[in-house]
Formats: sequence, C-alpha cells, structure tokens
Amino acid sequence: MAVTTQVARGSLQYEEFYGFAQSPFTLAPDPRFLYPSPSHEEAIRQLLQTIKRREGVAVLSGDIGTGKTTVCRTVLEQLDMKLFTSLVLNPFLSGEELLREILLDFGVVSREAVRSGRIIAASRHELIATLHEFLTSLLPIGASGVLIIDEAQHLSPQVLEEIRVLSNLETNQSKLIQIVLVGQLNLLDLLKQPEQKQLDQRVSLRAVLTPLGRMDLEAYVIHRLSVAGEMGQVAFEDRALDVVLNASGGVPRLINLICDRSLMIGAQSDARVITTQMIHAAVISLGLQTPTRQRQWWREISLGRMAALFDWRRWTNRVSS
Repeated sequence: MAVTTQVARGSLQYEEFYGFAQSPFTLAPDPRFLYPSPSHEEAIRQLLQTIKRREGVAVLSGDIGTGKTTVCRTVLEQLDMKLFTSLVLNPFLSGEELLREILLDFGVVSREAVRSGRIIAASRHELIATLHEFLTSLLPIGASGVLIIDEAQHLSPQVLEEIRVLSNLETNQSKLIQIVLVGQLNLLDLLKQPEQKQLDQRVSLRAVLTPLGRMDLEAYVIHRLSVAGEMGQVAFEDRALDVVLNASGGVPRLINLICDRSLMIGAQSDARVITTQMIHAAVISLGLQTPTRQRQWWREISLGRMAALFDWRRWTNRVSS
C-alpha cells in the first residue's frame, strides 16, 4: 500500500494538497488504474479470447511488479455474467484445499459447511466428482467455470497434477473449466520441467507482461493522475520522468513507489511541479539504486582495479630488476 505523510502545514496530506480524490499511485490492484500498455492490452485481449473459446489452460507471466494481479482483476470484470469464477490468491494450498476453495467460490458449498468441517471429510474423488457434476449442469444455460491462480510459480507438484486433472474435465465439444495460471517468469521454467510435460502440453496461451518504455511511462503517470481526480494542480518535469524510468526500469510497482514518494516531497515544499531533484530524493529515500549511481560505483571499481594493476606492475618490475 502506498505510504502518505503529513506536510509541514499540519495534518494536510499530499492527496488533499494536490486535489486528489484518492492516492494516484496506490499499490492496490484496482482495475480503474490499469494503463493499457501494448503488452497489458494484448494480454487482456488474449486471455478474454482464450476463456471465451474454452481452450483449457492459459499462462500469464511477467517480472515482479509488472501488473499481473491487476490484469487478472480487469479480466474478471470483463467476463460474461454466465461464467462462474474462482480467484485463488494462496498458492500454498494442498490439492484437496484447492478443490474445496473452487467449490466454495462457485457457490457449490457454503462457507458454513467449510467452517463446520463437513466438507473436510469429503475425499478427493468426491470433491472432483461434485465439481464435475456442477460444471456439467451449467451446459444447458451456456455457462462454464473459470479458475485463476495467482503466484502460480509457488504451486507444488501435487497441486500442478491436480490442475492437470481439472483440465481434463470436458465434453466432446469443449472444456468445462478454463484455468489461468498467473506467476513470475520462472513459472514458464516450472512448466518446462519433465514431470510437468503433460500439463505444459495443455497450455494454449502464454502471455507475457513487459516493463513500460519512456512514452508509455509518461502516459501511465498521466492516466493514474487523471483517475485519481487530479485537476491540473501538479505536473512532472520531462527530465524527472526520465529519472523515474532509469530508477524503476519501467516496472509499474516501482514507478508507483517513486511517484508516490515524490508527491509527498513536492507537497512538503508546496511545489506544483515535481522536479528531477525530488525524484532523486524519492529514489534515495526508497533505497533504490539509480543507473547513475551504479555507473559511478563501477567507475570507482574500475579505477581501483587500474590502481591495483599499476601497483602490481611496479612490484613485478622491482622483482625482475
């Protein structure tokens, strides 16, 4: 969650100082703040199409902080009302726990049944049979199920096998449940392991989110300021956005952290323009390493190596003489 602070004039926070209805750079996965960069827009389009066509298993991957969870919630908002959805945020469930979670989200079992322990006594076979019966009952009304699992790179082999079994729930014409695995880039490596060959062969879509470039970063910042209710009371210098790109690598989560902290610093100075200096201060306060500092560090190391090499050559010359 983005951090706010009080400015020098009292209890006024930067959202109020700049006229925001809410924090523009919150880390919450709010679909309203999603900026449709080319990779994000394409991922959403492909996922919606894959789900509509009931193609089985889809994978959405991306580096840490690239907006995977926000994309998932955006997709969920755009799905047909006939689809029953289950969004699993805990990847450390057992196979049976996953099945119970799906049945709970689909409304097949009640939360009271889970709390009372009645559903705990059901065997794995009974849970799968119950799910299959429910999904089959949806066919006459043209409905189906969608399962989305976040942080899927942490799934155990047992749960991945359970997912493979679920992907086999189908009729002669289509799949009964669409599965979307969401995770970091190493999820792709996990699926390529020999023991996951059967599941990997069932993946019909592999969408990848990429960091933002310079033009998209500027549009991203403007978009979030606009959604938050900004009425032209603050702006970012072009060079300041260059520093944001260098420090964040175009990763949305880091962009949010830097911009949020720079607005705090700007409000403390009664500034209506966020400058390069404010961005640098924000980066330093967050403990992020900028490329400039990295280059300086490398230059210091290089000079140190040159000095050591010079001393070594002087020593070898003395020895040889």
